[in-house]
Order: sequence, then structure tokens, then C-alpha cells
Amino acid sequence: MSTDSVRSWPAAAALLCLGLFVAVCMSPGRANAVERQLGGELKRVLILHSFGREFRPWSEYTRSIKAELERQSPWPLDVQEHALLTARFNSPGPEAPFVDYLASLYQGAFPDIVLSIGAPAARFVQRYRSKLFPDAPMVLTVVEQRLINRSDLTDNDVVVSVRNDFVAAFRNILHVLPKTKTVAVVVGASPLETFWMDEVKRELKPLEGRLDFIWYSDLSFEEILKRAAVLPPHTALFWGLMSVDAAGIVHEGDIALRRLHAVANAPIFSYQEPFFGGSTVGGPMHSINETSEKTVNAAIRVLGGEKPSNIKYEPIEFAAPRYDWRELQRWSISESDLPPGSEIMFREPTLWQSYRWQVLLIAAIILVQAGLISGLLHERQRRQVAEVESRQRFAELAHANRYSAVGELTTSIAHELNQPLGSILTNTETAELMLKAASPDLDEVRQILADIRRDDQRASEVIRRLRSVLKKTPFEIRNLELNDTVREAIGLAAAVADGRRIALSYVPAVTELPIKGDPVQVQQVILNLIINAMDAISDADMKKREVSVATLRAGNQAEIRIADTGPGIAADDLANVFNPFFTTKPEGMGIGLAIAKTIVEAHYGTMAAENLPAGGALFTVRLPIVRQRTGS
Repeated sequence: MSTDSVRSWPAAAALLCLGLFVAVCMSPGRANAVERQLGGELKRVLILHSFGREFRPWSEYTRSIKAELERQSPWPLDVQEHALLTARFNSPGPEAPFVDYLASLYQGAFPDIVLSIGAPAARFVQRYRSKLFPDAPMVLTVVEQRLINRSDLTDNDVVVSVRNDFVAAFRNILHVLPKTKTVAVVVGASPLETFWMDEVKRELKPLEGRLDFIWYSDLSFEEILKRAAVLPPHTALFWGLMSVDAAGIVHEGDIALRRLHAVANAPIFSYQEPFFGGSTVGGPMHSINETSEKTVNAAIRVLGGEKPSNIKYEPIEFAAPRYDWRELQRWSISESDLPPGSEIMFREPTLWQSYRWQVLLIAAIILVQAGLISGLLHERQRRQVAEVESRQRFAELAHANRYSAVGELTTSIAHELNQPLGSILTNTETAELMLKAASPDLDEVRQILADIRRDDQRASEVIRRLRSVLKKTPFEIRNLELNDTVREAIGLAAAVADGRRIALSYVPAVTELPIKGDPVQVQQVILNLIINAMDAISDADMKKREVSVATLRAGNQAEIRIADTGPGIAADDLANVFNPFFTTKPEGMGIGLAIAKTIVEAHYGTMAAENLPAGGALFTVRLPIVRQRTGS
């Protein structure tokens, strides 16, 4: 075993462990949790990278595919990603530990589709299909047609391949720079890159009489940088791949290309769009968009139930040539030397030179727009003032409605205050009598004082609750626990129910119901519905006199259900109960339920009314539950 092999294997093991750790974070158990939260038909998508998430050109294809897949998918997606770490080393270690890990990770919870990015990933999933994903459909994408193992393809596979035409890429260099005599080819030393070096040499034999070639595959990248800085005249650089250099150094992203661009004294060409825009001159390249569109089209069709073997694509050829205007200027390349139909990107002419009359027209338009914008801003300010006034009017109306509701709670408030105040008076008188004795029992006096303090705090809590209901404050959103909010509102209405001989019960949810809302306005809604329910029972003089309140969780919503044993709501009135000024009470104003519904909708919730089969009415309030952050 060579020294480089010895050095690379511990690194491979370390990176493999890191990949396993990251994969644990997206285990099927978490995927099931995601599916429960989304409440839809979750589709599990496994993306397998050949080298890693940040290795160009594959990383740019992956980003485009993921973004387009999430945009087009009619289903919620659980996208899990793994990297085939052994592909990035010149002397890769065994794949068995990674295979065993994937097998245990997805046992009994296979992905709905597997997307392999690049040739090493495609060969990996084909090699271990029977052990890992025997029935999962696969899309082998961003892979050159020569690297597809056709004999191992099944009816469960879709291939989105490309075709590298190296002769076309090098003829483009000669077309753009006709005086070129030498091309230095930069390709790494991983097994995949070694394959492509051999392919490039084989395909370019027809050009050997026209061009001299310098091959950098057996050099470290540091040595490549030194040689690229002193290239002879009429030389060009061709950038293939540089994932791992001959020294075993791994190069992620386009950092290596940017370093080469900074020191090279010759223009750099490439056939990969992910390297275009800042470092390479351009030319015919593979299109990220075309590959992504076909990959996503195949994935959506397969996830929708179409048979993979029915989906066929021809290998993707180079797109129309594109060139970076900045590089053309740097290397004095004339636009007249570019192939017909070429597109020039990143052009930077002065605005006045290219668009003199357009600038004058735009200046005139800007003046007109300035006047229009001024008018619109004035109108917007007026609208904002109107909205503020509308919110203030609603707040005042809601405040008045709370005062009306508190009027119904007078008995409850008086009862809750009388009890602690009476206890305080009795304890005070008792303490005075004890202190007049010749030898007062100080321990007993201390107990009496403790009782006085407790009753005082109880009375203060009653006043606090009353003030919280009556206070006039702007709409204030904060985190609430709905069970506690409902319990406090019922505490205010309990004495009223007792005075009317109505049984008021409350069954809270067994789990917490975290919501976001204004506590005063949420309590106002609950009090209005409870008082309305008690009024319905009292007005009809029902024999069974019960109001039941319950909270529960329904999916991603919290529900408050308030039911009564009254006569129910007339069928003709059900559609109108929430309309402003609609009332069935002789002295009612018809604004209580309208305000309550407006408050609920301001909290992004809904309110509904219905009649119960056994008699009585049921009002249901639904409010969105806030997701709780879990610790890492």
C-alpha cells in the first residue's frame, strides 16, 4: 500500500463517520414525525451524492433539482441526503460499513424514490440495489452516458444522462482563439477523474496534429498553480474536474478554480455550467436547467404512479455556447470570433453609451412616476390612518362588549371578593381578642396572620382577573397556554352559573395547547359564549341545565367546544348568528357573537355554530397551534 493510501484511509473513515452522524439526524423516525406534523401524503426522497454536498459541478445540479422538486411537488416532501464519501479518495476504502448503515437506517421504511447525483452514486445504487432499496424506483441523473451500467438497469430505473463532446469543446477553443497552439488540461486523480482523463486523450486524437496537450492529472494542485502562472504564449487551460489532486488533497466547491483563475496567465475554458460566471471564458456547456427539469419531471411522474420504464430521455447534449463578457475583455477576445448564435453574459457597458435615448426616456418616466408615487403615498397614508381608526373603533367596541359581559359577572365577582374579605375580617377580630389576653398565643396569632395574607392574595387575584378583562389595551400577541386561559375565564363565570342553578363543567385537553394570541380578547370570546349559553338555558327554563366546556387538539389546531342543554338555534337563524346586529334576545344588541368571530379571525382561527342531536347548541372555536421548538 502506498503512503498516500495510508494517509487517505483514516481520512475516509473520519468522513464516513461524519456522514453517518449527519444521516442519523434524518432517520426514518424523524421522517415519520415530519409526516405526522404535515398531516399529508408525505413522499420520502433520498438523494445520494457522489462526492459530497459542496462538490461542483454536482452540487449546483442538486440545488437546482431540490428547489424545482419542492416547487412542483403536490405532496409534502421529506428529502434526505447522503454522500458516498469513498468516491473522493484516490485509494478508497471498503463500502461495506456504509452499505450496512444505510440498510439498517431504511429497514422497513424505504424511500419513495432514490435520486443518484453523478456516476459514482449511480454505480453505488445499482451495485447495492437488492440489499438497500430492492423495490424503490430510482432516477440516475447528472451522469454521463458512458458511465451507466446498462446491464444492471431495471424497469424501476429512469436515466437522465448527458453526453460529453470533448472534440466540440476543444474546437470551440480553436474557434475563439485561432492562434492557440497548446492546451493544458486540468483534471484530478480520483478514479472518476482518471477515467475521464483517458477518455479525453482518446477523443482528442484527431486534434493532435493541430494542438499540443499538457496533462496535469499526475500533479498536486499546488504544482499546477505554479505551472499555470508561466504558460507560454498561445496556450489555453481546459478545466475538467478537480475533486482530488494527485497528492490526495480534496477540493470542494470552486475554490480550486478561483485560485487557478487568480494566477493563470492563459484563459480557462470548461464544458460545465456550474464553473461558468467568474472564472471561465465559456463555450458550449451542459445546461443545469435542462438536466434539472428532466430530473424533476421524471421524479414527479414516478411519485405520481407512472412506471419508470415508460419514462425515456435522450442524452442531453451541450447547450448553445455562452461566454463571459468580462473574460472576453480580459483576454482581448473579439465578439466577431465567437460562434454564430452565441450568448454573451455579464456585459458591463456604461449606461449612457448604450442607452442614451432610453436614459432620457427613463428620466422622463421617473418624473411622471415620481408624481404618481407621491399621490399613491398620500393615498396610502390616508388608508393607513383609516385602518388605524378602524382598529381603534373595533378595540373600543370590543372593550364596551367586555364591560357588558362583566356586568353579567357582577354576582361572581362579589361572591369571590366577599369570601376572602369576610375571612380577613373574622381573622382580624379574632387576633385582636387574642392580643388583649394576658398571655396571647403568638403561634396562633402568626397562623391568623398567614390566613389573612392568603385571603388578601385571593382577593387581589380576583381584582387582577377583573382588571385584565376590563383593561383597555391595544391588540397584543403573545404565547398562551389555552387550557389555562379557558380555566381562568371559567373561574370568572362560575358564580354566575351557580346563581342561575346551571352546572358549568370544564374538561381540559390532556396535552398542552400552545397558541399565540391576545389573552384578554381570547377570554372575552370564551366569556361571551358561556354567558350566551347560560342565557339560552335560563330564557327557555330548561329542566336540564348544563353548560360544558372542553378543549382538545385536532391536528395542528386547538379547539374550544362550548355546549349547552338549551333549546338550540332555529334552523333559519344558524346562518345569521354571527352577523352584526342579529339577535334573538329581546334586549340584545347583536354584536357579541360578531365581535367574538372577528377576534377569532384576527387570531387566524375559525368559529362555527351547530345544533346537537340531543338538543342544545354547540359553538366550536379553532385556533392554530404554535409549534414548540425542541432542544438539540
